[in-house]
Amino acid sequence: MIYVFFGVIALALVLAGIRFVIGPTTSDRVVALDTMTTISTALLVLLGLFFKRYIYIDVALIYGVLGFVGVLTVARYLEGGL
Repeated sequence: MIYVFFGVIALALVLAGIRFVIGPTTSDRVVALDTMTTISTALLVLLGLFFKRYIYIDVALIYGVLGFVGVLTVARYLEGGL
């Protein structure tokens, strides 16, 4: 059952990566990158539970916060606020 979860997450990462590459606007690419960050965070949590290495969950939390701050920074830059 866990392999099904890994497969679904891998498929979601691939689809978000395709949107990132072919996104017609910069906003589409930023949203795709944020989606990939969220999916990667879920993958890290799942790996932490699967391998019983709870340090992965801490890494996932930090990765999620840094991804959020990065998206806010890019959004401010695109709006002309920086």
